[in-house]
Amino acid sequence: MEFVLGIIVLLIAAYAYEYRFRKPDQIVLADKRTGVAVRRSRLYPRHFCIPMTTTTYSFAQTIEASAKGNLDMKVKLAVTVAASLDNLSVLVKVGGWTPNAVAKASKELETFLLGYVKEYTELHEIEELSSDKIRVHLQQRVQESKRTLGLEIITLTIASFDPVNPQIADAIRQREHARIMEQTEALNQRARIAATKVRLNADEEIALLENGLEVRKLGLKHAQLQKEASLAAARVGHELQLKRMQLDFDKEELHLLKGSPELLLLTPQAARLAEASQSLKNARTVVSFSPADGAQGTELLGMFQSLVQSALDAFTKRKSR
Repeated sequence: MEFVLGIIVLLIAAYAYEYRFRKPDQIVLADKRTGVAVRRSRLYPRHFCIPMTTTTYSFAQTIEASAKGNLDMKVKLAVTVAASLDNLSVLVKVGGWTPNAVAKASKELETFLLGYVKEYTELHEIEELSSDKIRVHLQQRVQESKRTLGLEIITLTIASFDPVNPQIADAIRQREHARIMEQTEALNQRARIAATKVRLNADEEIALLENGLEVRKLGLKHAQLQKEASLAAARVGHELQLKRMQLDFDKEELHLLKGSPELLLLTPQAARLAEASQSLKNARTVVSFSPADGAQGTELLGMFQSLVQSALDAFTKRKSR
């Protein structure tokens, strides 16, 4: 019984000594017949598996290269890499069966970057080179690092790019300064042109609006004048109609007086003639119908007497009938 218990204790101790828990930021690599594979369980035997962190690894590199004409320059790179989970077998071949495989494979990547930079700079003049052009070239070339090194490039930045000769560096800076000033001036002039175009378009639109407003005003004024002309024409027509009615009335009145002259004594004109005859110095209170007396009066009195006499004659004729 004690022997069996001792065996169990030894097995538990061996299991505790051999097996470890996988951390959340680790992947556990195991060697199988098909190649390197990732162990998914939380426990793993430490002597048969390799725990590898999935965190990124960063490094900086200074490369001394030459442009055409053997003009030396320095290119400083900042690179961040991580293990390519689809190419773990290649990573183990390059970096070894060790938890630091990513760091060791990064050393090989530095060699590759050195060759990539030199092969690019040696084909171009120094004034043709720039940080952006070198970065674009390196990003295109390091895409093959996944299958050759088992690394995935997270970031690749050109920290600086400077010629070794200070005079050349100063000349390049002056050229860049002149280029930036030229671009700034061109932008300013384009901005002025754009502002002038906007102002001219605004003035043109304002002029069109003002012209439209004037046209509307003229149209309203023309409509008002037409209404006033229509009202004036209606007023004149009404006045003409009233005058025609008054003329017809006067004709009927004359026709009536012509047929009945005695009605002349009732007209306002006869009353006014009587009043005028009373205001004369030789006027008499009683109107005389004698022809002798009528001849002795004034002309106005004679007119009144003739009017009254014609009315009496007409009345006598009508009565005799």
